[in-house]
Amino acid sequence: MFNNNKGFTLIEMLIVLMIISVLIILIVPNLGDKGSEVHSKGCEALVSVVQAQVDAYYIDKNEYPSTLDDLVPHYINDEQKKCPNGKELQYMTDDEGIKRIVAKPDES
Repeated sequence: MFNNNKGFTLIEMLIVLMIISVLIILIVPNLGDKGSEVHSKGCEALVSVVQAQVDAYYIDKNEYPSTLDDLVPHYINDEQKKCPNGKELQYMTDDEGIKRIVAKPDES
């Protein structure tokens, strides 16, 4: 009368779907907050790369470039003058007279 049919019952399927739904509800909101952190880290990395290129320019020519445009196209490209989060890179002289690259602070 009863055949041994292997498979899932409706209750088992509903329980599995409920567990998956709870996991998605817990995980997805946490992923949305990571975007700004990723852009911030990317900007820090870009500042380090461009600073290394300023140092390479100094080693090659025994002087610092007067602007970031002096580094284009041999050391950096035009896209590297701006961070992924939209902040532009600035070229400044620090207290010790060394040229440094910094991300332009928000004007808010």
